[in-house]
Amino acid sequence: MADAKKVVFITGASSGIGRACAALLHERGYLVYGTSRKPAPIEPWRMVVLDVRDDASVSAAAAQILAEQGRVDVLINNAGMVLAGALEDTTLDEALAQLDTNVLGALRMCKAVLPAMRAQRSGVIINMGSIAGRVGLPFQGLYSASKFALEGFTEALRLETRPFGVRAVVVEPGDIATGVVQNRVRAAASGEGSAYLGAFRKVVASYEKDESGGASPDVVARTVLAIIEKGAPAVRYSTGPIAQRLLSGLKPFLPSKVFEFGLRVFYGL
Repeated sequence: MADAKKVVFITGASSGIGRACAALLHERGYLVYGTSRKPAPIEPWRMVVLDVRDDASVSAAAAQILAEQGRVDVLINNAGMVLAGALEDTTLDEALAQLDTNVLGALRMCKAVLPAMRAQRSGVIINMGSIAGRVGLPFQGLYSASKFALEGFTEALRLETRPFGVRAVVVEPGDIATGVVQNRVRAAASGEGSAYLGAFRKVVASYEKDESGGASPDVVARTVLAIIEKGAPAVRYSTGPIAQRLLSGLKPFLPSKVFEFGLRVFYGL
């Protein structure tokens, strides 16, 4: 049983991976604060309204938790969005929304809790990446870019905060059965009139099939729990369907043309 005084701060905890993490950590005795952009249903753990794209919202939520508990031991940057569309069809505003949510949102959260973590000389920051942070996915290029960014972000953060006793880790789930199919945002220009429409529809249908049959969010939650309870976690952990984990792991060892050919065949491009 974990120390009940350990405080966990989870963004995007109203559903999917975030909610699974909140439920498991609450069950194991952690003091959990979950967040969502809108008031969420009552849960056994605390829920706080927070929008990772809003500086004031982030600051207010962090201040509330620190006022109530005096510390934050674990930050799980889980909130995110998935933008689909050909890169050419994606407007700069759409791209900015994707990167603001998935990358700058994590930065806002880190900036909000790091002063307290440094003062207490301990803490764990877990950034929810993706297999898409290792493999550029067609028609989800900006999503992949955001997850690639979190990989480098975590590596740098890990080096910067280690002297203060803070450990940074990135988790890379493959396809997980969450609400991503319903919540995926499509670029406005990705519909009729797009030069990429046929391929776009085929590839997104493939994504949705794999996501609907993906692993349970509980798989990711168990990985997160193991990371928190490790004395010295590694920089990254992949989780989810084994085939996807093996594929991403093979990428550095295969000639780039071979790996790309395999992706083209898989997605019918």
